[in-house]
Amino acid sequence: MSDISRMRYDERLPRYTSYPTAPQFSNAVTAATYEQWLEMLPVSTKTSLYFHVPFCRSMCSYCGCHTTITQKDESIDNYIDILRREIDLVARKAPAPLSVHHVHFGGGTPTIVAPDVLLSLIALLSERFDIASGAEVAVEIDPRTLTPEMTAALGDSGFTRASLGVQSFDPRVQKAINRIQSVACTANAVSGLRAKGVRGINFDLIYGLPLQTVDSCIATVNACLAMKPDRFSVFGYAHIPDFKKHQRKIREADLPGGVERHEQAKAIARTLVAAGYVRIGFDHFARADDDMARAQAENRLRRNFQGYTTDVCEALIGFGASAIGRLPQGYVQNEVVLGRYADRVRRGELATAKGYRLTDDDALRAELIERVMCDLAVDIEDVCMRRGASIIGLGPTLARLQILADNGIVRLKGTSVEVADDARLLVRSVAAAFDAYLLQSSRTYSRAV
Repeated sequence: MSDISRMRYDERLPRYTSYPTAPQFSNAVTAATYEQWLEMLPVSTKTSLYFHVPFCRSMCSYCGCHTTITQKDESIDNYIDILRREIDLVARKAPAPLSVHHVHFGGGTPTIVAPDVLLSLIALLSERFDIASGAEVAVEIDPRTLTPEMTAALGDSGFTRASLGVQSFDPRVQKAINRIQSVACTANAVSGLRAKGVRGINFDLIYGLPLQTVDSCIATVNACLAMKPDRFSVFGYAHIPDFKKHQRKIREADLPGGVERHEQAKAIARTLVAAGYVRIGFDHFARADDDMARAQAENRLRRNFQGYTTDVCEALIGFGASAIGRLPQGYVQNEVVLGRYADRVRRGELATAKGYRLTDDDALRAELIERVMCDLAVDIEDVCMRRGASIIGLGPTLARLQILADNGIVRLKGTSVEVADDARLLVRSVAAAFDAYLLQSSRTYSRAV
């Protein structure tokens, strides 16, 4: 099947960082539900912590995150104070001390906080939780606002990994997305972080941006390769101006079409693979000696709200406005609006606004989707047997998979499904075959390629 023929599979689909996806969350899951789930966690539960810091100094026009633009440190300091209270509140509800193996600070721009505030926050985590030896502690960074003082604080507080937003080094693209960031600025951030002991370096790239071309994508990748990052995340730009009003500043006429996006994604992948990086799933790349590459080879790669990960923890606890957590029973999400989040925590309440209680069928489909997304293959009957489920209940899924097989997207052998080698970019279309809720949702998702 040709690339052009496959473009009809360039649907708008979830990224499947969870299943069911966020549009299925409802207020049927409350703070009381979350409290009960926390209390039921065994003390030995391996746990991940996620902290959302929803502040930036300027708005990038492509941004799809929950963030607020501020030039004032006071509002940030007030937010961190509420975050500390939420940490205390959750730590009291959960069995103490939970064993923490992964910590991730996302945003927004987490490094927008003052260095001493970050240090005190990490110290609080060490007091309230059992941070395992060798735990990965990661942070998302905007190199344009990273200071030497914050770089030193990250090293002093034990951060092991940093994800740096790059997106594109093309000046025309940068102007169109309101993000002017030089190669030198990025290189200085990388060298500073490594000098302070933050050894794991990830770069985030985006294709499908306004005025972007295949040549500019390749030029950006080559500039990044000179800095020798350990991993790359390569995302397709999600243009959803009805939901993200600031994206209206991007001229739709400047956006590449579906075929152009596909060519950009393929060019980035070819360049990275030629440079020795291992392709992880459909949108990540890692050095061959990186643990993510080893995890994929050993079929222990996982997928969560940060994308592909080596995190195998049984629970993920989210802190901050809009943060999502995952416990064995289901998902919980905090209030999105900053004021509502803060008010709830000030009253001594968990900030849960909504969530989702998993059924046995949800858990089955979640595993099938995760294995397809991570391994690009799954034996459906094997997963069903381990879960005590009947494959008969997946009849509509099997029918959709047969259509995908007829179009060369997957190969079927009995109940085993494998994504075709040259259809990796369409793995979200394969995962969607297992999604029992997709057709019920009116949500506008990002394009699959």
